[in-house]
Amino acid sequence: MDKEDKSLPIWKKGAIIRGPRDRRLIALEFTGGYYAEGGTTILNELKKRHIKASFFFIGDFYRNPDFKSLIERIRDEGHYLGPHSDKHPLYASWEDPPKLLITREEFDRDLTQNLLEIERFGIPREKARLFIPPYEHYTEEIAAWTRERGMLLINFSPGTRSNADYMEDNDKNFVSSPEMVRSILTKEETDPDGLNGFLLLMHVGAGPKRTRDHLYNYLGDLLDELLRRGYQFVRVDEMLADYVPKGEVK
Repeated sequence: MDKEDKSLPIWKKGAIIRGPRDRRLIALEFTGGYYAEGGTTILNELKKRHIKASFFFIGDFYRNPDFKSLIERIRDEGHYLGPHSDKHPLYASWEDPPKLLITREEFDRDLTQNLLEIERFGIPREKARLFIPPYEHYTEEIAAWTRERGMLLINFSPGTRSNADYMEDNDKNFVSSPEMVRSILTKEETDPDGLNGFLLLMHVGAGPKRTRDHLYNYLGDLLDELLRRGYQFVRVDEMLADYVPKGEVK
């Protein structure tokens, strides 16, 4: 049996879900839709440690005047800004296998509107080629349509609970922030590759109905521990530079 090449990313249904595992690099991904109460805390913790991260927002987030200064700070401090769809539509049903719920025309129109909002912040679409799908849920058709536009569909690396930080207090599947941190460190300790190449997803806000705790308040300590364990943090477009398409973004 051929030995696995850990210098290559891991793909699922046409999207990259983990970067190369031959280096101790982690890419932090933050998505945002309608809330951003953690944004300043997140940026302060990143700046304190000279860490660059990647932020993916829906078009309505980019349009919200309350978030304008936050987005400008993200841009000006050298973080990646990319698309997360314009109106956050559900692309596919939750059944297995999922059924496509959106047409190509609807997909193109929605993604184009998201890119136009990013361009308003002085970021050309050629610099926003990496795309996290809404709900982090997609099909092979979505990945193919993204490629045909000169872009790359990516997602988060499975194995931790960090992506549950949006859940409201009364959610039956509520996960506390200490549990999320524990899941990240446990994954690091038990995965043969640690967190090498990990795309670690969190949210910039959960809204007023999550009051019990917030993962962004634990971010600084988490980053310090992962730095202590020998990891470096890079933008996702840096980690995946060899796989980012070239040429025009349609």
